[in-house]
Amino acid sequence: MGKLFDQIQSDLGAALKARAEVELRTLRLLKSELQYEMTKDGAKDLSDEQVLALIKRSVKKRRESIDQYSAAGKSELAAAEEAEIAVLDRYLPAAVGEEAILAIIDQTMERVKPAGPQDMGKIMGPVMGHFKGQNVDGNLVRELVQRRLQA
Repeated sequence: MGKLFDQIQSDLGAALKARAEVELRTLRLLKSELQYEMTKDGAKDLSDEQVLALIKRSVKKRRESIDQYSAAGKSELAAAEEAEIAVLDRYLPAAVGEEAILAIIDQTMERVKPAGPQDMGKIMGPVMGHFKGQNVDGNLVRELVQRRLQA
């Protein structure tokens, strides 16, 4: 197993002893998802990169749930999802800042020379590839690329 999986296991035990309900619930679910991923692929263990990818998907799902709960006026459910995201965020590397994303977008646009908004895919692919394995918000990248293409 990777170091990240071991850290999650250790933190799960600590949350159990401390009776930290939100952390315990979140880490149990995460561990379950990790174990499912291993059995699905027939793998004996997961790399830290695979664990990070699964955590990112979990955070993304929770953010989508928050949007839905907020739209439906269910603020306590949205708050519960926020609390779970806070637990998961501890395992993610620091988020890539907007300025760093813009620098890579500009470099890519210089190389690709897009004709306009119809070339968005030609920019998005290389930019997202550059940030592979890092904590970058794809929606933010898309928004920034759109702004640059419209400028």
